[in-house]
Amino acid sequence: MHLMKSKITHKGVVECITNDMVRVRIVQTSACAACKVAGHCAASESKVKIIDVVTADASSYNIGDNVMVSVSERSAHKALLVGFGLPFVVMMFALFLTMWITSDETLSALVGLGALIPYYIIIWLFRSRIGNSVKFSVEKLLE
Repeated sequence: MHLMKSKITHKGVVECITNDMVRVRIVQTSACAACKVAGHCAASESKVKIIDVVTADASSYNIGDNVMVSVSERSAHKALLVGFGLPFVVMMFALFLTMWITSDETLSALVGLGALIPYYIIIWLFRSRIGNSVKFSVEKLLE
């Protein structure tokens, strides 16, 4: 991951191409994954992520192309807020409100977790609107 001019970028490889979408596979690694002993250490990790990038020139890409996927820092923060920040607030609000009303820790914990179900249903229902507000861009890397 690189941070340049308030953009977050990742190198990736084109996996699939459709009419106006390029599917890119990126390997997200921890800072110590490049260490010589990373294979013997539990601290290092890498994750494969698939990102769908809507682009008007999808036909100019080929499967296997090395590309750079980028997203604005603002869009990334918005995605983190929706994915992690707001669910935490919803869960804690439900937990503390139930605890205040009932003083039952088990019920409070269950209500706190249960409050995430409608939250994620709402996120799923509005996924296209949320997806439109988080814009990825892709560009070919010169080899």
